[in-house]
Amino acid sequence: MSALAYGLDGRVFVITGGSRGIGFEIAKMLLSQNAKVAVCGRKKEGLESAQEALKGGNNLLAIQAHVAKEDDVENLFNKTMEYFGKVDGLINNVGMNLITSATDADYSLWQKIIESNLNGTFLCSKRAGQIMRNQKRGKIVSISSIAGRRSAPAMGIYGIAKAGIEMMTKVLAQELAPFNIQVNSVAPCMVRTKFSEPFWSNKEIYDQIVRTIPMGRIAEPDDVAHPVMFLCSDASNFITGQTIMVDGGASAI
Repeated sequence: MSALAYGLDGRVFVITGGSRGIGFEIAKMLLSQNAKVAVCGRKKEGLESAQEALKGGNNLLAIQAHVAKEDDVENLFNKTMEYFGKVDGLINNVGMNLITSATDADYSLWQKIIESNLNGTFLCSKRAGQIMRNQKRGKIVSISSIAGRRSAPAMGIYGIAKAGIEMMTKVLAQELAPFNIQVNSVAPCMVRTKFSEPFWSNKEIYDQIVRTIPMGRIAEPDDVAHPVMFLCSDASNFITGQTIMVDGGASAI
């Protein structure tokens, strides 16, 4: 169990892309806080592997879903409600990037990146917001990125999508505030996951990245998971529409 207690006993959270990387770390930490967790992913094999590794028992539900497909999102939340009876929080974690310049990208590639990062966040937040509005409480936390604020080579479309997530955070925060629902996001720098391995596994690229981070390292998955726990907890009840930068000081220079 995490040495920090966030008071999440019995609360129900949906995590998109929860079978690996940051999403898996968030799921693991929520389960350690005695929360109940529904994770979704596109690949059945990955979900089964994550379910086995998380060892969540009856507190864990794994659902195959593509978050950019409205029917899949509806099924995700319906199954969660049927199994757990409520949804206290949503963590929008699904993200993907294909290395390309925006100028030379095929439209189909643009669509793929926007669908996964931005459209999926919208569809899940919309459905979660409707459920939470009826409950008169809830938390929505989206994983953004420093790329949403600082352009980088080959990360342009991804950055555009993440910038959209931050504006979506503000819009939903305003709309849902009267219903006691807080909507925030967390924006990390590079995190040591499989998703970013092509960058951090290359020493030359890694050294270039670290030179832009005052704390002298990239983030680990739990560096992101802890701020998410805080935003899911009652300690953040008067914080909404905000993006917490988790970047080792990179955005401060």
